Amino acid sequence: MELRAKIDIVLEKLLAIIMGVMVINVLWQVFSRYILGDPSYFTDELARYLLIWLGLLGAAYVSGRNMHVAIDVFSTNSSDATKRKLAVTINLIIILFALMALVAGGIRLVYITYVLDQHSPALQIPLSVVYLIIPVSGMLIVYYKTADIFKSEPESESESE
Repeated sequence: MELRAKIDIVLEKLLAIIMGVMVINVLWQVFSRYILGDPSYFTDELARYLLIWLGLLGAAYVSGRNMHVAIDVFSTNSSDATKRKLAVTINLIIILFALMALVAGGIRLVYITYVLDQHSPALQIPLSVVYLIIPVSGMLIVYYKTADIFKSEPESESESE
């Protein structure tokens, strides 16, 4: 099994676990608020951090599966060579964004929150751990898009098979 398939499987399982924990967390919040009359103090914060992780890891997963939102007006009526050039250009732009915004910006954010020793108010976990998912998802997107560029066949042919 190739590395990309292994990463996909790990991401699928991790996303399912995060979603499951999020559902249980929100159900506990509703139960503790309306049934017990004493809302849990940590559930709002945990749901927020799980949503951050779910969104960023989900974006990396969707990017790797080429299921992200795309406008294909130009590529629909183009030749295969033009489609390939357009796909490479788009992937390079995505890589550039992921490197600059997610990886570089994320590493800076993690570093700053680590140096300042910031912790979340309710859970008391280091915010650097929460924000670590930003550069990780950026690196995953860079990996996926780099692999897409170096694929031997154009994207449109591999999807039709």
